[in-house]
Amino acid sequence: MKASAFVYPWDVNGDPEAPARIAALGADQVTLASAYHSTCALTPRHPRHRIVTAEHAAVLYPADDRWADRALRPYPAGDWAPGDAYGEAAEALTAAGLDVHTWVVLAHNSRLGTEHPQTSVVNAYGDRYPWAPCIAQPATRAYLLDLAAEAAVRPGARGTELESLGWYGLAHLHAHDKTAGVGLGDVGQYLMSLCFCPACGAGYAQIGLDSGELSAAVRTALEPLWRGAPDDGGWAAVEKLLGEPAAAATRAWRDETARGLQADAVAAVRAAAPDGFQVLLHADPVSYHCGANAGVDPAHALSVADGVVVPCTGGPDLLTPFAERAREDTVLAANLTVVSGLGGSPGTLAADAARARDLGATELRLYHAGLASDADLSAVREALAAL
Repeated sequence: MKASAFVYPWDVNGDPEAPARIAALGADQVTLASAYHSTCALTPRHPRHRIVTAEHAAVLYPADDRWADRALRPYPAGDWAPGDAYGEAAEALTAAGLDVHTWVVLAHNSRLGTEHPQTSVVNAYGDRYPWAPCIAQPATRAYLLDLAAEAAVRPGARGTELESLGWYGLAHLHAHDKTAGVGLGDVGQYLMSLCFCPACGAGYAQIGLDSGELSAAVRTALEPLWRGAPDDGGWAAVEKLLGEPAAAATRAWRDETARGLQADAVAAVRAAAPDGFQVLLHADPVSYHCGANAGVDPAHALSVADGVVVPCTGGPDLLTPFAERAREDTVLAANLTVVSGLGGSPGTLAADAARARDLGATELRLYHAGLASDADLSAVREALAAL
């Protein structure tokens, strides 16, 4: 199976041994970040540093003049990725014999929401989520489409993987999050991720829902969860708490909004890319899920993109809805965490990959070559050699 390892530019730049070390894993490809959110990352082998703090979401290359005079525009990176950090790393990795694909994070940007709060998702209580741009807003949507095209199609890249191309909501995994005091499963996450900004209010009105009445209904539906009721019923429980007509209407409108963005973003990338450029979506096959692996309609996602990257660290079952709709040339990449400290299991990579292949996976994604320990990387090398 073809394997690609996720990498940040700062894993490579300043470390002349990094490209050969990554190539020696047995991977054919790297998925190299070109636009990324804020993070604090360990670099366990770098000769100059051990911690890199990316203070805000940024593009890791010099943005072009398409952004001139626009209020919503990508932020340049600071000293964690100066200049054309992406281009420098891509050149070194290509020289080591690796195919380079871009890794583009889209609707996840805390600085954008802080400096332009009107762009953010607003929950039923009026709280804004600065990390979550509302994809229903025309200006935000235009920003995301141009960012997708620019960040995906970097010189020498042979493809891209688009992350967070859909609704982002409450779940953030932000530094020092304190949101786990009440167990929010699918029901709570959905209800707390419904947006009530003016653009979403207008969208609800188009399908016959009053935004004020809907937000009140959402707050009422959430009350049992705040009191400690279990949240484990999935979509059927959303329908029970919110009412089936309102639940179905909100989901249909949000699904339509996400599908439109996904189709247009892929089209924008293809228009800017050379022939043969591969476009994959990081995706969850449950359309009402929010987050980095955006909820999609599997049939629609595979009709617009060349394939999907599917989270499989907890098991490969999420591959099945995509495999049932895959074409012969569809890429179904099983994303497996190989960093023990992040809950990964590099020691079982070969077995995990085999299970994913049995459920339709055609490729592997390994998260993350730069964050893993030497012992983790050794296990990855052994597993990929066995595969």
